[in-house]
Amino acid sequence: MDFNEIYHFLFETFPGMGVLIGSGLVISVIVCVVLERRTRKMFRDRGSADHDEWSLFDDIEEGEREEEEKEA
Repeated sequence: MDFNEIYHFLFETFPGMGVLIGSGLVISVIVCVVLERRTRKMFRDRGSADHDEWSLFDDIEEGEREEEEKEA
């Protein structure tokens, strides 16, 4: 196989474009996993914080508490 055949397959055929997209996705996932592991090693879990942190589900939890108080 020469370069022209490889170029034609990768950029001018549907299976070749699928190979490019698939390989791009696989490479991206591998890079993400490696970087995530490095980040977790660098920033270890420092335990639970006693202070009140903002949470995405704060409103849901407050609503459940209000319902429990009304029932009691």
